[in-house]
Amino acid sequence: MRLLGLATCLIATPTLASTTLPGAGKVVTPVQSTINEETFQTLLVSKALEKLGYDVKPIKQVSYNVAFTAVANGDATFLADSWQPLQKDKYIKAGGDKVFYRKGVYIANSAQGYMIDKKTADKYHITNIEQLKDPKIAKLFDENGDGKADLTSCNPGWSCSDVIAYQMKEYGLSQTVETQSGNYAAIIANTIARYKEGKPILYYTWMPYWVSGVLVPRKNVVWLQVPFSAIPDKPNADTQLANGENYGFRMNNQRIVANKKWAKANPAAAKLFAVMKLSVNDVSAENLMMRHGQSSEQDISHHVDAWIKAHQSTFNHWIQMAMQAG
Repeated sequence: MRLLGLATCLIATPTLASTTLPGAGKVVTPVQSTINEETFQTLLVSKALEKLGYDVKPIKQVSYNVAFTAVANGDATFLADSWQPLQKDKYIKAGGDKVFYRKGVYIANSAQGYMIDKKTADKYHITNIEQLKDPKIAKLFDENGDGKADLTSCNPGWSCSDVIAYQMKEYGLSQTVETQSGNYAAIIANTIARYKEGKPILYYTWMPYWVSGVLVPRKNVVWLQVPFSAIPDKPNADTQLANGENYGFRMNNQRIVANKKWAKANPAAAKLFAVMKLSVNDVSAENLMMRHGQSSEQDISHHVDAWIKAHQSTFNHWIQMAMQAG
């Protein structure tokens, strides 16, 4: 789907007296990670809640660990981007089903894994990350001259960082591959610059995210397979996809997680959280607009309004279902 009409638009949902709105007089505090590209999906939930009459405060950006703890303790109301099963341990550690309300799937089929540029993959017939055990293959992706492949990883402390570190050991790549961690937006920008210079690149990424709009899978870059499934502390984890490919990470769903006590007291909002659904492609398209300079709070708000206008009947249906539950 394309995001249509990037100007601010009027949301044509039914007008109801404020006294009939289930959220009247109630405050909502949304939280999200420090990834600005998650603001779009979080703000869409906020705007839907406002239609139900809730007083929705500005989004607070915190680490994932803090976000789960804040929602569990009631210091925040909801987190729109809870990655499952990637963040299962964070969810359980913060209290799990005893303290969280989590129904439905907000964004389905979020893939992640390792990629290299297609030119190098085709020239050297590289299809599996295990091939980087060969020092000659690894050296193709050497950026700093130490003879090892440089893998653009993700932020330290993120769940993906733990998985990547574990897999490098399990796949026997510690001697030939070196992970480059840090602020992902900064280090992936360096990777893209290398690609534009015609140099080989090796990196981790996920979807939805703007990177796959710049480095298009199967056109500019290709997924690398892994030799077997390997997830920390999960010996029986199976990361093989339905098509038989294995990128080393299970397909994730992003789910809205809310404080359970609050959700029980607010059935309209709980119903809204359960029925909202957003396409991976729509999120990636919006993220790419951010990449092209439309990244201010006002820009993102306009993107959300444009999405609602383009999907007005769907948005109205969410509100109607929530109103009936409330």
